[in-house]
Parts: sequence; C-alpha cells; structure tokens
Amino acid sequence: MLHVDMDQFLVAVELLRRPELVGLPVVVGGRGDPTERAVVSTASYEARAHGVRSGLALKLAKRRSPDAVFLPVDFPVYEAASAVVMQTLRATPGAVVEVLGWDEAFVGIETDDPLAAARSIQAAVLEATGLHCSVGIGDTLVRAKIATDFGKPQGTFRLTRDNWMEVMGERPTTALWGVGTKIGARLEAIGIRTVADLAAADEEALVAAFGPASGSHLGRLGRGGGRTTPDDTPWVARAHGRETTYQADLITPDEVRAALAELAARVVDDVRKEERAVQRVHLKVRFAPFFTFTKVRKLPEPTFDVEVITQTAYDLYLALDDQRRVRLLGVRGEMVPPDGGY
Repeated sequence: MLHVDMDQFLVAVELLRRPELVGLPVVVGGRGDPTERAVVSTASYEARAHGVRSGLALKLAKRRSPDAVFLPVDFPVYEAASAVVMQTLRATPGAVVEVLGWDEAFVGIETDDPLAAARSIQAAVLEATGLHCSVGIGDTLVRAKIATDFGKPQGTFRLTRDNWMEVMGERPTTALWGVGTKIGARLEAIGIRTVADLAAADEEALVAAFGPASGSHLGRLGRGGGRTTPDDTPWVARAHGRETTYQADLITPDEVRAALAELAARVVDDVRKEERAVQRVHLKVRFAPFFTFTKVRKLPEPTFDVEVITQTAYDLYLALDDQRRVRLLGVRGEMVPPDGGY
C-alpha cells in the first residue's frame, strides 16, 4: 500500500510558472492580497519555516513572513495539474488508485519491492508534471498515510506493523490521521495521551466515551489498523456548497438575504449538473470577529428552486437571532441520493 502526496502542491505548480521564486517564501491564498480577508491555501517550505501554515489568515501570514511573495489561487491550473498526476498514477501497471484529493491518493500495488515501486512512481510523476511527491509505504491505509509525513519532502518512509509502535507509540494521539485537538483532548480526559495508550485502551471504555462506531475506530487507529486495500470506486458527491468571506461585513438583514440568494443560485447551478435535487439546506455563518455557526434544515420536498433554498437559508440565519455583523456566509445543498444509493 502506497500513499502518494504532492509536495507543497499549489506552490509547486506556481513555481513551474515562476521559476524566479524558487527558494523564496511563497504563499498561495485568496486573491494574493494579504490586506484582504482570506486564508493561506498552501505555503512553501521557506514560508513554513516562519510559522505560515494552511488555514492561517493572510494578514497573519504577512506578519510572520514579511518578505513572502503572495499569489492568488488559480483553481483551473491546479485541477489540470492534478488530473495529470492522477492519470500518471493510474497508468502504473497493476495499480488500484483511490483519490483522496487533488494532491494525494492511495495506490495499491502487488510488488516484492515497495520501495522500488514508490521511487518509480515519484520518477513518473516528476517526468509527467515537473512536480515532486512524497510516498508513504504501509501495510494498511492508515500506516501508509501517516508514513508520508516522515518522508517529506521528496522522500519515502515505510511504516508497518513491525515498526508501528517504535515510530508512533510515544507520539500524541493527535499524530494519528483524523484525530484533531478536540478528539485528542477527549482522549486525554480519559487517560489516553499517546498512541501507545490508545492502542492498549479497553474497547469498552472507548465505546462508552465515543459511541460504538467511533470508539471501535479509534481503537483500530491506535494500532494502525483498518483497510488494507484502496477503493477505486468513483467518488459521488453528496452535496455542493458555496461560501464567501466578505471584505466588508454585511450589516443589515437585507444584505444577508441578498448574499444568500447569490450563493444559493451558484449551488443550484452545481447540483443541476448532477441532476439531483436539494433535499437539505445547510447554512454556515461567521459573525465578527470570528464566531462561526452552522445549521441545517430538511426541505418538505427536494427542489432546484433558488428562492426556496434562499428563503430556507435565510430562515436559518434569522433563527440564530444574532445581530452581529456577518463576515462569512456559506450555503450547502445536500442532494437526494443517486439511483442505487451511495
């Protein structure tokens, strides 16, 4: 099992177009203007050395790395590069490819020499795109995914049952794929601080704290267990959403409704391409300075009607009963399942 992850993907694509920026701190995000409200999409390793990370506000990124070059996000270019990467992976003889995102994928392959296979994939991707990738080697998807970080950048790392505890045992639970700070804090509250603690934890205690599905999953995660083969079933979208961070706060209810109508129209354009109507409307609101709320409502019947979706989102906003200025809005349309289900 291999996990292929492109190194500083968005930045790397930009450096192909702007080779004069190689070696400089580069930040890709928003419209490339650090005075605007937007977040970092990707930062070069040089910028990361100054504490710039994905999700950081561009204004903070500018403070941490004053000399950084800021570039706007260019989705079509990144999507085109991603398509070539995934096509290259699928062209590997005998490979089963499960795409995780536009810059990473699992590759299942039968081989007696996984390291050679990993290096062959790295060379093929570099030749096809001019981009470097790191490859994690594992005997489960979880181990391969986690291994990749130890190989970055441009390297490989092998993580299997044989060295799992040696490498991961004393690391915090947040080092595991899918365990964030909130779950980590809940685990620590019941005496589980490290990966080794989690691996040895009583499953009944985990189920009592997290429920039958999540509790059992966390136990397997601590042992590095889980699926051993990728799934190349084509991904089917369950929903489409649009959101906008506004450069000037929305103040009045009329401004909010007008903004929701624009977002709803874009969502309907997206779901019409799927030919599956919206059955639930999700609203995301971020009030100034940075308080975020989400709400959802099931519709009486599935619809493509922009006005119905707009009014539902607006009603959810009104139900929050909050008069603070709005800095971000998001509308997400959850669609009816396709024929045959997911």
